[in-house]
Amino acid sequence: MKTKPPTIFDPQIFLSKPGKGRTISEPNRNQRVFSQGDAAAAVFYILKGKVTLSVISRQGKEALTAILGSGDFFGEACLAGQKFRVCSATAATDSRIMCLERAIVLPLLHNQPAFAALFLRYILARNMRIEEDLVDQLFNSSEKRLARLLLLLANVDENGKPAPVIPKLSQEMLARMVGTTRSRISFFMNRFRALGFIEYKGDLYVHNSLLNVVLRDSIQSPGGKVVGAPDKPRSEQY
Repeated sequence: MKTKPPTIFDPQIFLSKPGKGRTISEPNRNQRVFSQGDAAAAVFYILKGKVTLSVISRQGKEALTAILGSGDFFGEACLAGQKFRVCSATAATDSRIMCLERAIVLPLLHNQPAFAALFLRYILARNMRIEEDLVDQLFNSSEKRLARLLLLLANVDENGKPAPVIPKLSQEMLARMVGTTRSRISFFMNRFRALGFIEYKGDLYVHNSLLNVVLRDSIQSPGGKVVGAPDKPRSEQY
């Protein structure tokens, strides 16, 4: 009697289909996925769209901490014992999101190496991004921080890959991410457009040339002279 070959676990297939302990939702733009203070009992995986994470202080001041996209997890702190959400998650665009109950994720991490590897890669990449964000906030001007944010949202890297359309994000939202005022964001966006780094065609497009704003301090002329002025001290930035 022939025996069936063992089934190979494919985490991407698993994350794309509903089943026991996992459901798919399709929140519309600006629809809340979960709120700060809610019970934390599930991990979420973005199949399509973008999700923002934000925190509100006791004084009512809101800070936008992350904008996540397809292939990102969020809400994973519940796996480390977090009982209540410390931030709110909101769909920034029409999205498709998988919800995985904590009770099924923990066994997967122990028993399915392919899933554990996928999750670990995400956690390491997210940690690197947080470190880069911290350095960005400490040492870069608000103009550079905005340029880097737009490049990250458009998934443009140093190899100059073509830029997809950025979802409609308000200048107020960009200001909260960059850590400056909306008027400064408006000023920089107008300058980027005048220089041909970005353009509006109903939606916002980011060109690879915007990398020049981020990299310009290290660009040298043929004579060896550095092109672009050095960053101002943090206290003198915008």
